[in-house]
Amino acid sequence: MAPKLDPRIDFTPPALRSEAARHLLQAACRLFAARGLDGVTVREIADAAGQKNHGAVAYHFGSKEALAQALVIDGAALIDARRNAWLDTMEASGGPADVRAVVEVLIQAGLDLDAAGVPADYNRFIVLLGMTHRQFFMDTLAGRWTRGYQRCLAHLRVLMPPLPAASQNQRFVFLGAYLGAVLAARDAELADTSRAHPTWRASSTLAHFASTMTALLQAPADTA
Repeated sequence: MAPKLDPRIDFTPPALRSEAARHLLQAACRLFAARGLDGVTVREIADAAGQKNHGAVAYHFGSKEALAQALVIDGAALIDARRNAWLDTMEASGGPADVRAVVEVLIQAGLDLDAAGVPADYNRFIVLLGMTHRQFFMDTLAGRWTRGYQRCLAHLRVLMPPLPAASQNQRFVFLGAYLGAVLAARDAELADTSRAHPTWRASSTLAHFASTMTALLQAPADTA
């Protein structure tokens, strides 16, 4: 059954939320990333957050759906703000100069989200939510917090080799899927503290990722 949007969604910035609310968001994001929105109960979220009161989710957010919406918006707002700030800086200097520069913005905006108060499992949560409840995800955003992404695509349309519009749009679909999948895989590996994960921690890995994303966008048109 598809989840319904909850009008009681909490738009409070992460830094201004209570400690209990932040713990609930972190616990929920971790559980949603592993089992999906439908596979987690509010009781499990409360238990994972160390809350003895199983009504904690309802008290702080109104419902599980409103909590999930708050998670979506927290991460989307942060990523959008980062993209816009970096693009503002580039544009002020006459850039971005090439496709690779735009790709770097897209990648870097989704890294180290936990340092800004967004749960570290956010990328995994969003990828799974988009696969299982895409309409819920899109309705939650309602066209907001996507300006940075649209600005990136606008630059790419100019910087990419000439392609038919349909082919260009297909590549943007591939780009979004590839970006989300790799960042989610990276987060999943780094969440495993039982070993070092030198490949995923290496800066060269992200550079290689950016190179492959750039190649995807710049590949010659298929004329077959």
